[in-house]
Amino acid sequence: MKARLKVKTVEPRVYTAMMEAVKQQASFGLDPILTELIKMRVSQLNGCGYCLNMHAKEARRIGETEQRLYTLSAWWETPFFTEVEQAVLRFTEELTQLTNKGVSDAVYDNLVTLLGEQKVAQIILVINTINSWNRIAIATHMVADVD
Repeated sequence: MKARLKVKTVEPRVYTAMMEAVKQQASFGLDPILTELIKMRVSQLNGCGYCLNMHAKEARRIGETEQRLYTLSAWWETPFFTEVEQAVLRFTEELTQLTNKGVSDAVYDNLVTLLGEQKVAQIILVINTINSWNRIAIATHMVADVD
């Protein structure tokens, strides 16, 4: 696959703003491992190898287990994820897969009950941002680093 244009070079102002959004999200106080699980699950759903590679490395670096990374694509079939993580992953899937009519009231209400509106708003922003990055990486054929 041949890489295409570099958005960072062609449109640096907006690219920089997107990077700043990521930095701001780091100050939300969300569990960093949960944040990486969100980014990985969205990237799995969107088929973004570049972002999957990046966020798997980061998740491992901050202490995520291989077992949970291997089973993330079927999280609902395993006992490895907490109630909160399951609720967040369910919400993540519904928000990412909008062809299924968006986020159901049951999934949304459960997440608000577990985490409160502020954390749900923060999770929405994380999901939105990684979806945007996935689309940039896919459209421009960004290639994952080989270690």
